[in-house]
Amino acid sequence: MNKISRRRFIKQTGTISTIAFFPPSLSFSANNDACQIDRWLTMMKDPVYDMIKGKPDLDQILGLFPRPQGEPAFDPNEIQGNIRNLKTFPAIDTGHPYMDLSIKVGLAHIDATFERNHPKYGVGFYAGVAHDGFPPTIIATIDALSAWGMNKRASELFHYWITKFINQNGWPIHGAADGTIHYYGPSLVEYGQILHTAAILYKRAGKEGWWDDCFPKINLLAEYVLQLHSKALKDEDGLIAGVPEADTRSDLGKYFHNNAWIVKGLIQWVNLCQMAKAIPTTTFDTILKAADRLKEDTLTAINKTWPSKKDAWWLPALYGNKLNPERLTDGREASYTNYRYWLELLSSDILPTDMANRLVDARLNGGGQFCGMTRFMTSLDDWPLYDYLYSLWKLGRENDFLLSLYGHVSYHQCEGHLTAYEQFNFPGDPKGSKKADYCLPSQLVAARAGRLINKL
Repeated sequence: MNKISRRRFIKQTGTISTIAFFPPSLSFSANNDACQIDRWLTMMKDPVYDMIKGKPDLDQILGLFPRPQGEPAFDPNEIQGNIRNLKTFPAIDTGHPYMDLSIKVGLAHIDATFERNHPKYGVGFYAGVAHDGFPPTIIATIDALSAWGMNKRASELFHYWITKFINQNGWPIHGAADGTIHYYGPSLVEYGQILHTAAILYKRAGKEGWWDDCFPKINLLAEYVLQLHSKALKDEDGLIAGVPEADTRSDLGKYFHNNAWIVKGLIQWVNLCQMAKAIPTTTFDTILKAADRLKEDTLTAINKTWPSKKDAWWLPALYGNKLNPERLTDGREASYTNYRYWLELLSSDILPTDMANRLVDARLNGGGQFCGMTRFMTSLDDWPLYDYLYSLWKLGRENDFLLSLYGHVSYHQCEGHLTAYEQFNFPGDPKGSKKADYCLPSQLVAARAGRLINKL
């Protein structure tokens, strides 16, 4: 993820049109798999909605398509040993053994992936040191660990990341601004999410083992964000321009998801400091006024961009962008919007309920998913899926939530050892299941979302 992208882009092929869906045979053959996938690629609506009725059932979802095949990221014996050592609170009990196992396997992959306390994004290409500071790795890890009461380990890992990967006095990058993230392409979303993660950890685990050392650096990060907003107020729209995603770091601009998560992050920073009885550099009142102003400006810009007409389904991620794709997999920009930008806009909680539901409906009917998984051009890429699952849960869209979660654990994890690669091909693809190497945020989707449906 340094000089080259996390993914190698593939050229989209095929016509852009909707067709009727014919349910697949459960006995796929080598001759018709490719044809079936070609049909799926042209569809706007997730075909699984026509294959099930009522509340999704995990056993039914597991039986719809051929299960993904591939090599495990780590020795299965190591993962099983880590599972045996897990001590969670509450106990993992979702009511379905396969979901419980998916959660345990995800949590067991944390220590297998990290090098002691040092983060790694994944294996293979993703084991490179350039990926170590990728913020979503630590964000997903801390949320998963603390959600299951593994607070000591969460505090230990967060302490390491904050003290190592937030720049102060030009260190570790010479000349870097204080409070910036030590990574080659952090998005503005990730600044807000680090503030949110700190607040979540404090609420779940308290301050022992991390807060005293981390407060000065988190304060610097918050100050950096506030400075960006202060500069943005010089523009008429008041929006902050920045990197939308590491892969698209050259596409600087005023993205809605970036600004929305800065709003959430600043509010969480105030909540955190109030819980900890800490005094940040900028007063609570000033921070909250900045957040309110940025929220107002972001929603104003979204309303200007997204007409309320029923046929105006597409919301560009970038303010002022005139792109108008036919579907959410129609090229690079639309695919990034579907796979990450829209999901983070939803999880920021900035959107009114009616607008959030409208965005979900656009994804469901714009070719955005397959069996609840996220489509990225001609493949499936779920590592940011938790943002979507969290949003569906908050919106009360239980069936949509369950289909996405069940689809993920069924077809974004390999059969048997349950390794979750970053990208998968469609079920039954003659080219095989794996499209990209294993990554930890993808593996932790089940552990994070599964906590929402646990019995305790």
